[in-house]
Amino acid sequence: MEHLMIDIETFGNKSHSVIVSIGAVCFDLKTGEIGSIFQTSVSAYDCVKNGLKINADTFYWWLEQSKEAQDKIVKDKSDRSLKIALLNLGRFVYDNCPPDVQVWGNSARFDLGILENAYDTIGFDLPWKHKRERDVRTLVMFNPKIKDDYLNKHGVAHDPISDCKGQIRYCCDIFNTISVHYD
Repeated sequence: MEHLMIDIETFGNKSHSVIVSIGAVCFDLKTGEIGSIFQTSVSAYDCVKNGLKINADTFYWWLEQSKEAQDKIVKDKSDRSLKIALLNLGRFVYDNCPPDVQVWGNSARFDLGILENAYDTIGFDLPWKHKRERDVRTLVMFNPKIKDDYLNKHGVAHDPISDCKGQIRYCCDIFNTISVHYD
């Protein structure tokens, strides 16, 4: 599969935010077929030890989310270090994706940007080519109604795998409405 959707959950919205979970799902953009799946939780404490930060507004935002979403980050609490989580993500990418995989996230400045900063923080390179990053939000701009139809209908909001699968569904649907000339 030539595409990889990534979603992270964080305690902030800046590039240096604490990451509490990472999800990644391989997929086919034309068909929506899903392949290999990766998920890990990350120790918030270890992120802070490595210089990442918790944003109070985001922490309080989590308190306003559904009990199910809150339980996912509390029950999946991990002692997995940031370094091990990112090494495992990198191993997943190398083992399951082609070298020129197109990596999707909700903005290069959020999911992918925070991950890039985290990899830099621990002294590792990204496990994908920066120029192959794709932005879900830009694609949604071409047909936002399709995304609106998916909201709150699929899986647990703010669970990285549920979010990845939902984003794949609406991205594929949007892509297929605008990709008449794609080969």
